[in-house]
Amino acid sequence: MAGQTLSEKLLSRKAGRVVRAGEIAICTVDFALGTDASVPMALDYFDAMGGTAPLHPAQLVFAFDHYAPAPSAKSALLQARIRKFASAHAVKVFDVGAGIGHQLMVEQGYARPGRLLVGADSHSVMYGAAGCFATGIGSSDLAAVMMSGKVWLKVPASIRVELVGKLAAGVGGKDIALALARILGADGAAYKTLEFHGDGIAGLDFDDRLTIANMVIEMGAKNALFPVDATVREYLASRPMQGVDDSEDALTADDDAQYADRITLDLATVEPNVARPHQVDNVVMVSELEHTPIHMAYLGTCTGGRVKDFQEALAVLRAHGGPAPGVQLVVTPASREIMEALVRGGELADFLAFGAIVVTPGCGSCCGTGGAIPGDGVNVVSTANRNFKGRMGNADANIYLASPQVCAASAVAGYLVAPSQLGHRS
Repeated sequence: MAGQTLSEKLLSRKAGRVVRAGEIAICTVDFALGTDASVPMALDYFDAMGGTAPLHPAQLVFAFDHYAPAPSAKSALLQARIRKFASAHAVKVFDVGAGIGHQLMVEQGYARPGRLLVGADSHSVMYGAAGCFATGIGSSDLAAVMMSGKVWLKVPASIRVELVGKLAAGVGGKDIALALARILGADGAAYKTLEFHGDGIAGLDFDDRLTIANMVIEMGAKNALFPVDATVREYLASRPMQGVDDSEDALTADDDAQYADRITLDLATVEPNVARPHQVDNVVMVSELEHTPIHMAYLGTCTGGRVKDFQEALAVLRAHGGPAPGVQLVVTPASREIMEALVRGGELADFLAFGAIVVTPGCGSCCGTGGAIPGDGVNVVSTANRNFKGRMGNADANIYLASPQVCAASAVAGYLVAPSQLGHRS
């Protein structure tokens, strides 16, 4: 019998039996995330199912990130309901200002090799950068996890993605993610794992891997899996430990594993990319959108709100004197830890000096439930992961997705441009 992919191995462990792609597996969950956008409905389901108390409260993490701070009395009441439930049952809560749940699951040590993590938010796939099986679930499934400690999953087939070569200067993880979205399309990896291999991975830092893993959902993927190498282990060594230490249980795919498809991406060929409105797979090189005007540059989210992202953007802003007149610059750190690092390093002060609006750590403007909402006809260049119509709270705005460097360069110029072209533009 053929060997197993990494997803098959991870889910076999959690199912307590050997499972293959296409099978239904009942799996034990290590940790489950709920947000202030998904927990209220999960509590409704929990009540309807006859739930009285979570079976394993230490398995649950609730994050207040979509409504941070609460923009209305209704959202404040929903958050109060979550706090009451969590307090009664000793469930961990990351309250308003702590940051985006996905970032917290990684930086607070919940995501570790060999684990199964689920989250009632589709971008939970991000944790696969740490060598764990991570996927998004619905609020009803979250309620079932609260009741049973388990989740049912159809074992996904895997696409083997070989990353080879090395990125050019000024190109990063976001550009790789957008390049893959262009190759695969919005559903080219539907209910499949994107399993990453190749010598190109060694040149990617952990932040790059988080960004790529986060965005596989935009290609329809069930999850992403990166190998556990020295880069992953170094990051995890600096993080707190949540739960039992299972870091020695990192797994690898078998040499004779069966894959649904194989893709090779030469990183040396990747250029700064932009996803045009209103689809993530509507990707072109920045050079193809010459002089498209920009009115807002948004730096933040779980794909562009980490320290490195802000440092890269700020380097471009500093080199060219800041945003052009009329361009609104919005900064939203992905977590309080990141904001504090930006304060210590002086970056936040520099952003303020450039006239930036600084928003509470959390999802901010990304999903349109808080932060700075663009006006009608406004073109936004954003480090976020989605640009669907209405995504930032206004269906009459246009969202372009790009790397922090491209966002900053476009803010400087007032139109879409790559940093390398700033010195050559009139």
